[in-house]
Amino acid sequence: MKQQSSIPPTDQTTASVAHNVHSQLSFREALAMDAETITDLVNSAYRGDSSRQGWTTEADLLQGPRIYTNEVLDLIVAKESVVLLCLQQEQVIGCVHLQKQNDAAYLGMFVVSPTLQGNGIGQYFMQNAELHAQALWGVQKIWMTVISVRKELIAYYQRRGYVRTGRFKPFPKDNGKEKLLVEDLQFEELEKTLPIL
Repeated sequence: MKQQSSIPPTDQTTASVAHNVHSQLSFREALAMDAETITDLVNSAYRGDSSRQGWTTEADLLQGPRIYTNEVLDLIVAKESVVLLCLQQEQVIGCVHLQKQNDAAYLGMFVVSPTLQGNGIGQYFMQNAELHAQALWGVQKIWMTVISVRKELIAYYQRRGYVRTGRFKPFPKDNGKEKLLVEDLQFEELEKTLPIL
C-alpha cells in the first residue's frame, strides 16, 4: 500500500509517468446531474478523515461540510460560471469552479481526489482550467483565495505561477455549516497573469 504524505508533491514527476497519467484524463463542464458527485468529492478532499489521505486537507482547521449539493448546483447554473471536471476513464476525480469577474476569472473549489494526489494530475488539471477560462472569456488574469495558514498550499500555487497580492479577508466565523477549529483564520488572495494565446 502506497504511503500517503501530508506535504504537497514536488515538481519532480518524471515525464514518462506524467504522460501516462495525462493520457488517461479528460475534461468536461459539469451538468446539474453531477452536483452530488462534486459535493462528495470536495468534502472528501477537504474535510474529515478521508481528506487526510491527501495533502489538501483542512480537517485540522475546520469541521463540517465545505459545501452542500444545492450550492454546487448554484455554481453550475449561474451565468459566467462553470465547474470543470477532470475525469479518469469516465470517473470524476477532480473539479474546479471558474467564474468570470470583470476582466479576470476566479478559480476556486480546486480538488483532486485525495488518493490520487501527488502524481501530477493537479498541475495538469490546473493548466487546462486556466486555458478553459481563457477560451470562454478571453481573460488574461486568474485569481484565487487560500487560507493564509496553508503555507504549503500557497507554495504549491506559487510554483504554478501565482503571486501573493498582499490582500486578505477574514474567514466567515458563522456560515451555518463550518466550525472553526483555529481562531482568526483568513483568506489570502493570489493571482496569475496568463500568457496571451
